[in-house]
Amino acid sequence: MAATTTTSSFFSNFKYSDSLTLVGISICTAIICEAISYLLIYRTTSYKQLKYSIDKASKKLETMKTGEPTPSLTTKKSKTKKIDRVESSLKESTRDLSLFKFKSGFVVAFVLFMVFGFLNSLFEGKVVAKLPFVPFRLVQKMSHRGLPGDDMTDCSMAFLYFLCSISIRTNLQKFLGFAPPRGSAAGAGLFPMPDTKSN
Repeated sequence: MAATTTTSSFFSNFKYSDSLTLVGISICTAIICEAISYLLIYRTTSYKQLKYSIDKASKKLETMKTGEPTPSLTTKKSKTKKIDRVESSLKESTRDLSLFKFKSGFVVAFVLFMVFGFLNSLFEGKVVAKLPFVPFRLVQKMSHRGLPGDDMTDCSMAFLYFLCSISIRTNLQKFLGFAPPRGSAAGAGLFPMPDTKSN
């Protein structure tokens, strides 16, 4: 009994106990969210077909855009039309994939909402970490959210959890091979593809 009390006292007084607890919960949450996504999305035939279509179209588009310049005006117009068709197909597949993944979004959002509520009650008004710098005023609204005092290097639970959620889940998706298909961002128009009309 005494040993248990000593161990509990050690962890409660440990300098980084709150930070490590938050990181650990973030890792567990990310694993649970990816497991839900796997059950509802990643293992389905529809997702695999859409992912294959996006990968194939993006590779084809990249090959067409990085190919040799066409000297003939007619050939150039024909190539431009083919590129437009592939881009349209890529955008359509990307849109279908986004809509397909939307169904698991509600479940994942519910899990994240529940975890955030639990963490908010657990770490309310507590400094969970110290920032090595004073953040921008706009960032301070989250980094110092709900904390007493004027020390802007104090880090709140919400800010650390936000950073952990982004970094851990993104890297976990890459590790498990669940990252967004190659070329899907370009197909959706989020990142512009090289301009071919200037060739």
